[in-house]
Amino acid sequence: MTGTVAGVLRPALATRPHAPAVTASSGTLSYLQLDEAADRAAAAMWEAGVRPGDRVAACLPNDLDIVAAFHGAQRIGAIWVGISEGFSQPEQEALADLASPTLVIAGPRARLDGSTVASIGKWRRMTAIAAAAPPRPAIDPHAPAAIAFTSGTTGTPKGIVHSQWNMVLPGQVLVRTRSWGPDLRKGDCLALTLLNMQVLTTLVTAQAGGCCVLTDRRDIAGICDWIAAGQVSVWNGVPAHFYDFLQQPALELGSLTEAWCGGSACPEQLRKEFASVCAVPMCGTYGLTEAPTVVAIDPAASLSRPGTSGQVLPHLDVAAYDDDDRRLPAGEVGELRISPASSGPWARMWRPMLGEWRDGAITPAAGIPFPTGDVGSVDDEGWLRVVERKKLIILRGGANVYPAEVEGVIRQHPAVAAAAVFGVPDPRLGEKVAALVQPRSSLDLSDLEQLCLQRLARYKVPERWGLVDELPANAMGKVIRSGLPGLLEHAIRA
Repeated sequence: MTGTVAGVLRPALATRPHAPAVTASSGTLSYLQLDEAADRAAAAMWEAGVRPGDRVAACLPNDLDIVAAFHGAQRIGAIWVGISEGFSQPEQEALADLASPTLVIAGPRARLDGSTVASIGKWRRMTAIAAAAPPRPAIDPHAPAAIAFTSGTTGTPKGIVHSQWNMVLPGQVLVRTRSWGPDLRKGDCLALTLLNMQVLTTLVTAQAGGCCVLTDRRDIAGICDWIAAGQVSVWNGVPAHFYDFLQQPALELGSLTEAWCGGSACPEQLRKEFASVCAVPMCGTYGLTEAPTVVAIDPAASLSRPGTSGQVLPHLDVAAYDDDDRRLPAGEVGELRISPASSGPWARMWRPMLGEWRDGAITPAAGIPFPTGDVGSVDDEGWLRVVERKKLIILRGGANVYPAEVEGVIRQHPAVAAAAVFGVPDPRLGEKVAALVQPRSSLDLSDLEQLCLQRLARYKVPERWGLVDELPANAMGKVIRSGLPGLLEHAIRA
């Protein structure tokens, strides 16, 4: 396989140069046009003083500019950094300070300033006058190429460093295992400032020779219209999207062949409801910023197993380990850790993340097997089940309580839209179990308590409850847990 981002486009450039590579609100780029736009972006960056190993940050919407800039940065060996448009000014500034970029490309919702910042208007002028053929430094596919900020559900995001090799490999595996070809039209509405989404857009579709379809719409009606108008065949969203889909009076999703649910656990009831209404398989997934992207997914043949997040992809070996670093037998619960596959066509191809970006340098990552921080199991057929984040386990009186298990029971109630379970300090037990619930219709918390008592051991049942209009979530739909105890104090029936 090719190990560079530029190499990903070469097969389509040779065989289908005028086929659409990416389409968005501002237009469509063929493979040839994307290649030319990437060259101009690379040249503009070079003329702005960017050199191999320098950081290029982008705070841009899902449109053609961010795709061309990403490809351009990789062609000159720069390190790509995405900064979310949805962040507050202090949050955007904190990430920019952490990365110390030589160039920042700032869209209309960026709140950044300084001598390194180029507004989108200035950036377009820079690319318009840039040389058509940029410098072509030698690219080491295993050198640092991007910093992916973790989703920050429990504190300050970490900067995860990946190589071009790391970013290209998932697309190669997905295209082969799902038998994708030029008819693939993969739609993405999640922000491309998330590195995982950059990996799953043009880097995936180009290896299939297909087209990446982008939108910056976040409202569910707009997403429905976009899927229909763009004839999207494969789309990935978060559980909140699927809940909202089911509230629509009429769904026009006839072009879809697969809908991926990621970002957080995919409730079984939601999966069943979506499949019955839309007749489209809803694929459970398990992914990590540190991997990067997809680690496990339901097979393409509409197969799934309740309670799992799909089967481990064939370039990876995932297993549970105990606290003494011993690999556990298939099906037993422990910390999930990742190694490269030891056999088959993808043997020894996967490499772990390069490390964390701290104080202007890379702190090397843990070795292999790489710890995910998640507790779960993998059976002898590769089906992966996540129980909980290791650091989120509630220690109540010496017993482990897994929030995900309790949340799964709570979400079985038809009036529940979302739930978050967490520990609160207790002088006697160490921690007690608390739950915040976001209802989608009238709800009596005592009914939820009874449901939990019927299906869980008594020590797992929340002892403090609260109702909220909305749980705080990040761009990937994951609950931001750092503020939950404070939110509980002001919730109804806290």
